[in-house]
Amino acid sequence: MSLAPRVARSLLSLTLLAAAGSFTPTHAATAAQDQWPQFRGPNSSGVSRATQAPWKFGPTNGVAWKIAVPWSPSSPCVWGDRIFLTTFVDGQLETRAHDRATGRLLWAKQVRPEKLETFHRSDGSPAASTPATDGRRVVSYFGSFGLICHDAEGRELWRHPLPMALSGGSYGTGTSPVIFGDRVLINRDQDLGSSLLCVDLANGHKVWETPRPEMIGGFGTPVIWRNAGVDEVIVPGSVQLKGYDVKTGRERWLVTGVSSFVCTTPVIGDDQLYFAAWSPGKADSSVPMDWPSFRQRFDKNGDGTVNSKDLDPVTWDFLRGLDANRDGEINDVDLALVRDRASRAENLLIAVRPGGTGDITKTHVAWKFGRGLPYVPSPLFHQGRIYLVKDGGMISCFDARSGKTFYSQERLGTAAAYYASPVASGDHVYFASLDGKLTVVKAGGDAPEIVHRADFGERIFATPALVGGHVYLRTVEHLYSLGD
Repeated sequence: MSLAPRVARSLLSLTLLAAAGSFTPTHAATAAQDQWPQFRGPNSSGVSRATQAPWKFGPTNGVAWKIAVPWSPSSPCVWGDRIFLTTFVDGQLETRAHDRATGRLLWAKQVRPEKLETFHRSDGSPAASTPATDGRRVVSYFGSFGLICHDAEGRELWRHPLPMALSGGSYGTGTSPVIFGDRVLINRDQDLGSSLLCVDLANGHKVWETPRPEMIGGFGTPVIWRNAGVDEVIVPGSVQLKGYDVKTGRERWLVTGVSSFVCTTPVIGDDQLYFAAWSPGKADSSVPMDWPSFRQRFDKNGDGTVNSKDLDPVTWDFLRGLDANRDGEINDVDLALVRDRASRAENLLIAVRPGGTGDITKTHVAWKFGRGLPYVPSPLFHQGRIYLVKDGGMISCFDARSGKTFYSQERLGTAAAYYASPVASGDHVYFASLDGKLTVVKAGGDAPEIVHRADFGERIFATPALVGGHVYLRTVEHLYSLGD
């Protein structure tokens, strides 16, 4: 119904360096430029290790191959001679391997959950998480099922079932797994029972799990930060950005006062951590946050609370995130708690210095900026600069060390929404819009210089993979290999 997207936005307010190995018969070491091992590549950086990916292409030119694939918003994961995808086919969750040279489907392995998580029917999927690989194993995560691991030929090695995720705003799961050494990390922020989970890559057994009860849901993927000699896993969340010890799961530090709901993933560069997120505030809300107005609008049976009996299932799925104590109904106490959380949140781009422990909000935030912030796309660190893109096709660029603004909210020429995160290779930065346009901008400069734009004629949700002189682009209906 028409209310759902507006309500969803209102509610949303309130690894890596992989081990050597390859999917070749000898498992020989794969060159770094032939790896895109997880969501957004090495450590979710979005930066290709190749000298320069191709940038002059379109749906009919510069195409090495093009194949039809079932739709899901997850991104390509690449290692050696194979491309891995997750997708949703005929009620089954699926991990796929494609031949990188031809696009040919090599294998597809399904898992059928007992029940599918609630997900947004037009923009979401129960197979939205990008798989991760270390060159020998492929780990997929499905919010309806849990973690599952396959080997090179698609043989199942282990599975780690988890309770079905109940995601914020009922959009469905968006986070992706991360492989770091001999461990798999997954952020399980959701409406109830949020946690950060670590399992053994060899067998799927739980190593540790750290509860995150203060988190009301989110879609960000963890990143690894070597901070003052300690490997940390960094996870954004509701009003807080936190760092945990990878070995133990113990919380080491936090920054408070960030966005109330997070879709983005942090990035690392120049020994600093960068995080940017935006979620709609009171001015954007189509849902009244004062109890009399809220009750008048949604308490259909007049019993003094709002619950599933008052509303159709779709509207309740979006509103139930306001049920702060998770007792199945929304009342004035719940709304007061939501308002309090929102009052502590701020939409920001921040740079965090290393070396802090405890609450480092006042001591280790190097700089911050409050405009041109992304809703879904993550920030990009490339060649000493931070790039952002926000809905409407507006990009911003900052000096990563000092926060100096090179340009802010300059138009890309396509006023669309952006779900895919920006990626970079050599002298170019790539921006893919939801309406199917891929725009290439020259890196650097005091103003964005658009050097190429291609219209693929299909919506693009997935972040492109830039690997070994090719761009692997997933649209709603196809997977492209762009390059010679």
